Amino acid sequence: MKQEKNMVSVLFMLFSILFCVCLIAANVLETKQISVFNISLTGGLIVFPVSYIINDCVCEVWGYQKARLLIWTGFLMNFFFVTMGAICDAIPGAPYWTNDAGFHAIFGLAPRIAAASFIAFLSGSFVNAYVMSRMKLRDRGRHFSARAIWSTVFGESIDSIIFFPLALGGVVPWAELPKLMLWQVVLKTVYEIIALPLTIRVVGYLKQHEGEDTYDEGISYNVWKIFNLKNNG
Repeated sequence: MKQEKNMVSVLFMLFSILFCVCLIAANVLETKQISVFNISLTGGLIVFPVSYIINDCVCEVWGYQKARLLIWTGFLMNFFFVTMGAICDAIPGAPYWTNDAGFHAIFGLAPRIAAASFIAFLSGSFVNAYVMSRMKLRDRGRHFSARAIWSTVFGESIDSIIFFPLALGGVVPWAELPKLMLWQVVLKTVYEIIALPLTIRVVGYLKQHEGEDTYDEGISYNVWKIFNLKNNG
């Protein structure tokens, strides 16, 4: 029985794969600057908020402890991808290769930006999962929409507060950073709200299919207990 509690379902595995793909895709798409309603943003905005939606679904259905495993898995897979890209970028191109500049623009992530991205992702994702978990306990499972939105607001705020000063401080004028950070949080939260009807349906299906609706009673929120998946509630 103890062994079963430390196993994950096929659907959780599929959500984990999608989570990792979203993070890796966001890294690649971040290299393009886009304009939405005359607001300058990065292409990562298209896919990165999906990772927060997946985080919400996993935390709501399987609980914080499975969300913790999901976050660390996503981090490690993303780190592996970025590291392999950096190694390949550092290796001299073949004599006939003429696209060094284009490849470097995508995979030659500056160490400062890479470090800021990793720290911001971990911090924002864990705050998102923690807020989801605590609000569910407080509300006894009611008001899913409210906790999905508020967890995104808190998680994305922490992500932006960490990422922009660490990655772009001194590069982008300091006076411009608060506006960039605010727009990121607002637009990603709007993204969450637009996707909310679909998220609610997905969560409902998962709870019915998995027969799970976890309440994180008496668990440890220690982010380092990666493989502790047993729920004490």
